[in-house]
Amino acid sequence: MTSENKNVQFEKHYVNRSGWLRAAVLGANDGLLSTASIIIGVAAASVTKEPIILAGTAGLVAGALAMAAGEYVSVGSQADIEKADLEREQRELEEMPEEELLELAKIYVARGLNKELALQVATQLTEHDALEAHARDELGINEITEAKPLQAALASGIAFIFGGTLPLTVAFLAPLKSMILLQYGFSLAFLIILGVVAAKTGGSNIKKAILRITFWGTLAMGATALIGQFFNVNIG
Repeated sequence: MTSENKNVQFEKHYVNRSGWLRAAVLGANDGLLSTASIIIGVAAASVTKEPIILAGTAGLVAGALAMAAGEYVSVGSQADIEKADLEREQRELEEMPEEELLELAKIYVARGLNKELALQVATQLTEHDALEAHARDELGINEITEAKPLQAALASGIAFIFGGTLPLTVAFLAPLKSMILLQYGFSLAFLIILGVVAAKTGGSNIKKAILRITFWGTLAMGATALIGQFFNVNIG
């Protein structure tokens, strides 16, 4: 390896993290917000802490399993579609290679290359790995965007548990009289922290992330508190 190669620094691209980051952020936010909302809703109608903790724990366990299962099924369906597309593309490459070569060249022409250069690029990429070239440039499938069901399910489930544990801890420690206020305050603080971490990890705008998560968090927790007050049922 030459000294020039050693000094090469690759750019940092946040899209490389898009798969697991989306699942993890969604799981953590959902775990925190749904568990906090359940706790606040029950607290608004409860005279003891036991029903609040029970409801929060049940919501945390059920939510984590549902989140992981839903993510696995969703991303698994995407993976099945990608696999079917790749198998069909492989058959077409075997049955009509010339047509597929021209199709690939047309894609490069549409992206700005002249016909001669586009055909040369298509030919070289086909010789290197025809299926990879068509998967990437025709189907939009590559290592970064490839569906990974198990990874997404684990990221969502674990993140949900992490997010839900925070308001559940507050429920254990906070006095009943100030449960709703403390739950809202701490949950909102946790949501903001998660929003900042997600924005920095994903390279997005921090202020927008904070505003977005604050608005929807307040709306969700406020709605469940109103429901608890509306029914005016004393639990405990």
